[in-house]
Amino acid sequence: MNLRKQKYIILELIPTAITKEKGILVQLSALKLDGLKLLDRFDYRIQEEKVPIRELVDMCSYDKEAFIYVDSTEEMLTKFQEWIEDFPLLIIDNLYTRNYLIDVPNSKESVFSYLNIENDEEAIQNMISKYHLESSNYIVDLIYEALIQEIG
Repeated sequence: MNLRKQKYIILELIPTAITKEKGILVQLSALKLDGLKLLDRFDYRIQEEKVPIRELVDMCSYDKEAFIYVDSTEEMLTKFQEWIEDFPLLIIDNLYTRNYLIDVPNSKESVFSYLNIENDEEAIQNMISKYHLESSNYIVDLIYEALIQEIG
């Protein structure tokens, strides 16, 4: 995919478990891009009282007013599917991302292949180091900044 000339989505999701059968999505953040131009953001969270893991509530307690809150993973994913249209998805390619997005028909590729970073447990930290980024709660924004440096 030519990221300079194509529309696509970059995203990050935070689940309570590896599979959607055993967990819920706590947060889904995504950016809709046309080349490197930001078109729109998608920032959704599940209602805090529905999150069974207190540490995840604490971890996702930043910028509460910047998020739209929903009652279920299904509602979040329905809104997401409407929002992404047929754009390809650049994902943090791991088991849980693929599992939660299994019913999303859009093409999916690892964002790290475009950043020449190995997709392992250290990928985010390696990306921050490689592109001299400041740490942020918004991983999707860090990915965007790295893509700007890599292909801009």
